[in-house]
Amino acid sequence: MRTCLHSEQPVMIIDVSHAMDILWQYQFRIILLGDSTVGKSSLLKRFTDGIYSDVADPTVGVDFYARSLDIEPGVKIKLQLWDTAGQERFRSITTSYYRNSVGGLLVFDLTNRKTFDHVREWHKEVSEHILPHHMVYILIGHKSDLNKDRKVSRDEAEQLAADLGIRYVETSAKCNSNVDRAFELLTKDIYELMKMGEIVTRDGWDGVKSGLTAKVLYPAEDEEELATATAEKGCHC
Repeated sequence: MRTCLHSEQPVMIIDVSHAMDILWQYQFRIILLGDSTVGKSSLLKRFTDGIYSDVADPTVGVDFYARSLDIEPGVKIKLQLWDTAGQERFRSITTSYYRNSVGGLLVFDLTNRKTFDHVREWHKEVSEHILPHHMVYILIGHKSDLNKDRKVSRDEAEQLAADLGIRYVETSAKCNSNVDRAFELLTKDIYELMKMGEIVTRDGWDGVKSGLTAKVLYPAEDEEELATATAEKGCHC
């Protein structure tokens, strides 16, 4: 599903498969960040609709997409995905969406050195706007299919990710390489932090919302202890 939020009267295009997918345990709001032309919209269209086009109009303001993921048996996560414009003139619009997001993809173009150099600026800007809330990031080196034209090595991208304390994944919307994996990794990281109690739902914050069938979350070790206790309780031999 995609909604254009830059006009006075938003136009909504609804994918029937998404409209029918209404049963979810949690909803995560995730925002894509990075300079213009790095391919944020292409990543989202590949992930949500399974399509790619060599011709794409620049995002004006903010666009909205959605898709659900089965993160583990019995747990469906609905992702609200916000595609932000990378141009400076839209920054006042896009910054208002930072605070209500729990996850962020920091996207740069592997063939454009400047977009890589700007990643720290994006990370700093967003981190300052979201306080006191917590955002989980993943660094995305996009357009990996253009290997002959790349201007950023994997080593230096991985070093930047290490400096920021986040994951790094190289993707290609054109070749459908690692696109699903990037979103799945980020979703799983957010979910694990919820199980650890480091991320919780809060009134007035839309980063994470509970569905009608939300489950009680336990850290991994507590889940194992609970399962063992339940098995012992039910044993009458």
